[in-house]
Amino acid sequence: MTAETSQTLDRGLRVLKLLADTDHGLTVTELSNKLGVNRTVVYRLLATLEQHALVRRDLGGRARVGLGVLRLGRQVHPLVREAAMPALRSLAEDIGATAHLTLVDGAEALAVAVVEPTWTDYHVAYRAGFRHPLDRGAAGKAILAARQGRPNEPGYTLTHGELEAGASGAAAALVGVTGIEGSVGVVMLADSVPERVGPRVVDAAREVADALR
Repeated sequence: MTAETSQTLDRGLRVLKLLADTDHGLTVTELSNKLGVNRTVVYRLLATLEQHALVRRDLGGRARVGLGVLRLGRQVHPLVREAAMPALRSLAEDIGATAHLTLVDGAEALAVAVVEPTWTDYHVAYRAGFRHPLDRGAAGKAILAARQGRPNEPGYTLTHGELEAGASGAAAALVGVTGIEGSVGVVMLADSVPERVGPRVVDAAREVADALR
């Protein structure tokens, strides 16, 4: 038996998705055509979404995603972090290196969860909240490779000394998680990454992706 749903809420969510997929916004007429409803319905939907700051309209009347969406988005990080922690703990303990979950935040890579190994004499200090350009470090480069549809042949990215002198990194992108761009990786004090680390990172990224679906 199909669960009852709200047609109005469904339409409002479709509006947000349509606006999120465009950089230049959409007019009432364009939204009306895409949704297959009349302009009066679209006006009402936009007015309601504007009241909650989820949509804004510019001087030309084009609707765009509002800043309220960003406030909602900030609450996603704790949920994502919680889902990723078991896989990150296992990865850090297995490899003996600092494990992290990194997500895209604008033009930067943002570490949202970090787990340090408990049994090593030393490891790289890497903190949640650390930011770096997407084109530097294994975490960001793995994300960019996946974004361009050309993930590295082994499924992971290796780097050395790009974010911290003497440190090497390995990361694999999250695959198949709608609405989230990110990667799982490790960082260690070593001249190179041991051969078994790359495949292990890929497995951890798969575990996190499964937990987020």
